[in-house]
Amino acid sequence: MGGERGNALIFGVSGQDGAYLASHLLAKGFEVHGTSRDADLASFSNLVALGIRERIKAHSAVQTDFRSVFQVITRVEPTEIYNLAGQSSVGLSFSQPAETLESNVIGTLNILEAIRVMGSKARFYNACSSECFGNTGDAPANEDTPFRPCSPYAVAKAAAYWEVANYRDAYGMFACSGILFNHESPLRPARFVTRKIIGGALRVAEGRAEKIKLGRLDIIRDWGWAPDYVEAMAAMLARAEPEDFVIATGESHRLEDFVSETFSAVGLDWKAHVDIDPSLFRPSDLIVSRGNPAKAKEKLGWQAKILMKDLIRLMLAAERQAGCDSMLSNQSR
Repeated sequence: MGGERGNALIFGVSGQDGAYLASHLLAKGFEVHGTSRDADLASFSNLVALGIRERIKAHSAVQTDFRSVFQVITRVEPTEIYNLAGQSSVGLSFSQPAETLESNVIGTLNILEAIRVMGSKARFYNACSSECFGNTGDAPANEDTPFRPCSPYAVAKAAAYWEVANYRDAYGMFACSGILFNHESPLRPARFVTRKIIGGALRVAEGRAEKIKLGRLDIIRDWGWAPDYVEAMAAMLARAEPEDFVIATGESHRLEDFVSETFSAVGLDWKAHVDIDPSLFRPSDLIVSRGNPAKAKEKLGWQAKILMKDLIRLMLAAERQAGCDSMLSNQSR
């Protein structure tokens, strides 16, 4: 056993949440292992960005292949397993529904079944999503709110959630799901709307673009800071008993507010620089998504530290720094 707290295996370590979680667990004394489809070829760029790549033990594994999952768990003998892998884009799930369902539903099932077959005592965390709730209206969703998924991604995440609940109840496994509302950071892929807005506003402010195109601006979301949210994941596995938790800031805003705040932070009026493009509308979309994190505050002692306005400023600062680093790199060649 590696660190003072044991060793953790993160499926999806190269993603935004996986990288921040790996950093958090290293700081807590864990030995951290992570998977990639081909660990020898993967760049692990997010781990590099956080300066922790050399401290992560990488393994090749494909979640939809049971043998692959079984082998990596056997090799690592983890005390904690985090499932953060699977196709994670709501928009992309409409064009890739089969891959979205398979990677999230079969991938989660394979981990649960491997733990059961091996008789492993590893504690298991599954990444669920607020998308499962569908439109919440004015009543913020809590752990008892029924699921009404509105996308292939949400359908997949809801199925995986019930898989975890079933294995916990049927086999007495320490298995739980974190139902996370939107959480952002500079490590988000550029296709996500928050990164698109941040990068677009900076390009306009620097004279490299005149406008950006966006879809619906009337949607309402609860946006948090990803490094805060991974702390809640670890706290869930540190409890005496497994329970599912809604993780959110408790504040919700229109996407238009996110856009306005971002452009205002770079000294611009967003209305002069944003075009609405109907081709970016989804076949179905959540209009209102609000979360109630009261249980997490009461039982985990967790609450979000970074809210939307500060989140935007942190992302803008990181985007500027990335641009400066890229410019210096090009000049040195």
